[in-house]
Amino acid sequence: MSKAEVFHLGLTQADLQGATLAIVPGAPERVRKIADLMDNPQPLASHREFTSWRAEIDGQAVIVCSTGIGGPSTSIAVEELAQLGIRTFLRIGTTGAIQPDIQVGDVLVTTGAVRLDGASRHFAPIEFPAVADFSCTTALVEAAKALGASTHIGITASSDTFYSGQERYDTYSGRVVSAFQGSLQEWQLMGVLNYEMESATLFTQCASQGLRAGMIAGVIVNRTQQEIPVESTMQNTENMAVRIVVEAARRLL
Repeated sequence: MSKAEVFHLGLTQADLQGATLAIVPGAPERVRKIADLMDNPQPLASHREFTSWRAEIDGQAVIVCSTGIGGPSTSIAVEELAQLGIRTFLRIGTTGAIQPDIQVGDVLVTTGAVRLDGASRHFAPIEFPAVADFSCTTALVEAAKALGASTHIGITASSDTFYSGQERYDTYSGRVVSAFQGSLQEWQLMGVLNYEMESATLFTQCASQGLRAGMIAGVIVNRTQQEIPVESTMQNTENMAVRIVVEAARRLL
C-alpha cells in the first residue's frame, strides 16, 4: 500500500482522474456491468468486497465501486472515496417491496430511510434524518421516467440484517425478537415502500458531512406475494436500474 493509497479500497487520488461522482452498487459483479455502459471503462482495484472501475461520461471520469452488503462496509467505501475527492454518491441496488401495488420490475427512488441500522449512529444521533440529496433524487426520477420505467418515490426501511430485522421467519430458529415482531405491517401502514440494507447509513453519513447521495433500487420481489425472486426477472430489473443510474449520473455531471 502506497502512502497515497486509501486503506481498504486500494485506490489513489490519481486513479480517480478528477472524478467527483461515484456509482456505488452493493455487488462486486455489478461494477463492470455499470462501467461498460459508459466510455473507456478501466478496472482499478479489487479488495475484499470492494471492486472499483473508472469510466467516463461525456469526457468526465466516474468511479464505480462496490460496497458489499450493509451499512458498515458501505461507510468504509464512502469515507475512502470522499477522502479521494468524491462528493456525489449514487447507490443502485435490488430490493423487496412491501406495498401490494408495487410490481416486480418497477424501480424505487428512495427519498429517506428508516434507520434500522447501527452504522448511521456513528455519524449522527438517531434524531438526525436519513434523507437523500434533492438534486440526486431529481436526477434519478427524471432518468427513470426518460427510460420508461414504472417508478415509485418514497421511504425505505433500511435494516442491518436480512432476516430478523426485515421480519423474516424462514430462518434456522424461526424466531424474530420482539422489537421486530409486527414491524413489517407497521412500515406498510406508514407507507414505507421496501426493505434494503444500505441507505440509512449512506444518507446519514453523506447528509451530515455535506456530501450528496441518492438511491435507486429495482424491485425483484414483492413480499406481499412471495419471498423468492425469479432469476430472469431479476436480470431484467437489474439491467433497467443500471441504465437509470448511469443516465442520472450524466445529468449530475
